[in-house]
Amino acid sequence: MGVLIWRWPWAFAVAAVAILVVVALVWWRNRRNYPPVIRESDAEVWNVERHLQTENIADQYRGWRNLNRLAIAALAAALILAGVINARPSSVDSSEEYSSTRDIVLCLDVSGSALPYDRTIISTYLGLVSNFQGERIGMSIFNSTSRTVFPLTDDYSLVSRQLRKADKILDGVQSQSDIDKMSDKDYQAISDWLDGTQNRQNETSLIGDGLVNCSAMLPGFSYSSTSSSGSTASRSSSIVLATDNVVSGTSTYSLKQALDLAKSAKINVDGLFAGPEESEGDATTIQMKNEIQSHGGIFLATSANAGVEDLVKQIESRRNGSEESDDQASIVDEPTWWVLALAVLFGGFMLTVWRLRR
Repeated sequence: MGVLIWRWPWAFAVAAVAILVVVALVWWRNRRNYPPVIRESDAEVWNVERHLQTENIADQYRGWRNLNRLAIAALAAALILAGVINARPSSVDSSEEYSSTRDIVLCLDVSGSALPYDRTIISTYLGLVSNFQGERIGMSIFNSTSRTVFPLTDDYSLVSRQLRKADKILDGVQSQSDIDKMSDKDYQAISDWLDGTQNRQNETSLIGDGLVNCSAMLPGFSYSSTSSSGSTASRSSSIVLATDNVVSGTSTYSLKQALDLAKSAKINVDGLFAGPEESEGDATTIQMKNEIQSHGGIFLATSANAGVEDLVKQIESRRNGSEESDDQASIVDEPTWWVLALAVLFGGFMLTVWRLRR
């Protein structure tokens, strides 16, 4: 906090002038209503101080006058403080704000072989979102076709709700036995969540098409590999692609073509192998690793004795977006102690008036 300043000093001057005018009017009115002075030689004047000189009455009269003076003093001080508050006492508050310039899209393969691994990824990001500051995050799921679960946003309450919903729905698909034990209601919930991802018959896990749709959620992306090459993005963009890279069908884009389009739009694509550990040596897995790394991305699998949750955190720690820090200065009203003092004085005035009425 800085030095105390007055934002409306003229308001105090106006209040002071108004108080002086009121006091002057009251004094003038009392002077006009004063009874004329009568000389004792002309008539007998009844005087309280002279005729009621008993000790008890004199003490009560002095107390009454003192209470009147106290009430007037409290009211005058309260009026002065009201003028002070009306002048808006303020101070300059300086602070430094940090925000990230990163956009993240969770791109999840929801085919039958990859779906059991998606829940861990979702639950991990649910924990990471609480530490985000300025990052925008979106999520898309794909099989033969894609569906946007939620668009790119920094509304973390919305993100958390959607991630919690997905985490709850996928709780029953960790193994085949879980699926066999699933109730009709739970199965319908999963079916509704996956609706829109299987619109092509006899084709599943079209990874290149899914990655292109995820890339299209980010600003600056173009379906032409040359149109965005000269653009400069104001925010870093990254995609976390979780798949086992097992394609069944004919896709419009191969994984390499999709990665080429993402790279031309300056989008970083990190790969997370969502499959069993025994499949990490398969040709499809090695191909995915080579393609991701050749395009500047990070590829991680569970062979390093790390769980999916640890892998996600590794990607986040190695792919931090740049942070912007801005020095912010603002004028903040500081009426706290003035208001308290006004409340005390006015309370004292009301208590004194109540005592006078008694």
